[in-house]
Amino acid sequence: MAKFNALVVNKEDEEFSVNVKELSIDDLPEGEVLIKVKYSGVNYKDSLATIPNGNIVRTYPFVPGIDLAGVVMSSDDSRFKEGDEVIATSYEIGVSHYGGYSEYARIPAKWIVPLPEGLSLKEAMVMGTAGFTAALSVQRLLESGVTPESGKALVTGATGGVGSFAVSILANLGFTVEASTGKESEAGFLTELGASAIISREEVFDGKIRALGKQKWAAAVDPVGGEPLASLLSQIQYGGSVAVSGLTAGTKLPATVFPFILRGVNLLGIDSVYCPMETRLSVWKRLATDFKPDNLDVFIQQEVTLQELPDFLSIPLEGKAKGRILVKCES
Repeated sequence: MAKFNALVVNKEDEEFSVNVKELSIDDLPEGEVLIKVKYSGVNYKDSLATIPNGNIVRTYPFVPGIDLAGVVMSSDDSRFKEGDEVIATSYEIGVSHYGGYSEYARIPAKWIVPLPEGLSLKEAMVMGTAGFTAALSVQRLLESGVTPESGKALVTGATGGVGSFAVSILANLGFTVEASTGKESEAGFLTELGASAIISREEVFDGKIRALGKQKWAAAVDPVGGEPLASLLSQIQYGGSVAVSGLTAGTKLPATVFPFILRGVNLLGIDSVYCPMETRLSVWKRLATDFKPDNLDVFIQQEVTLQELPDFLSIPLEGKAKGRILVKCES
């Protein structure tokens, strides 16, 4: 097969590079399914994979991109055949197995999800891991017993990929959603997604962590973590739940046990990387149906080609993300 383009990161001694290069199929790692990649996206983990000290990539040279959607070119697994439209996200993709920033990818069949009816390949990658993580968070909240009648729902880091999709999904389900952000200029964007109120980061965490605070929210989707999460937990209503999926504010959680033992608060850990396939399939089905936002174009901060991609990889690390950066991989 002719050469194709891929974004390759490489590290040799003190030299680090991020360039679009030509590869061949023989350069791709082992896997049962060869996919012609149509779209990918930019996640926080992808940005880390393209800096020298990101601690994501294990061996170099490497093709990042934890998300991809495309068309099966060939398959050694009976579950997939040439022409099938598929999604592959997470697992080892873009971490230890060449990822989606490439015109072709070879992926283990057990990591692949058939594109559900109701979604296009482009729509699937507008959502990507961010939309999937938001949907998984909301599904876990619903399973914990939270309903729109329980009270208000909070979304932190609301302009980011996970946050923006969580705002939209919760609002579409009938929740009264308060969106927390440090970007006052994006209030219109969040209101368009369905937020009933825009609040500052300081209204969630004012710098002081209390054992128990005023009960404000019945549920929360939190991709932020750290001290803001500790503060948030102290303000959840009796029997409420928080779905946590991120650590942009840090890894330490200096909370007390009081929200859990005096108010019965549930802290739900959300892992989209090794999420079981049965759950993965059900969440993608919901993203194609009742969780699907009305207008996915609203979430696209930028649509870029592979050649343009290096100029946009730093956006999540700089805190400038608004929705999603969509990557068009085919020439």
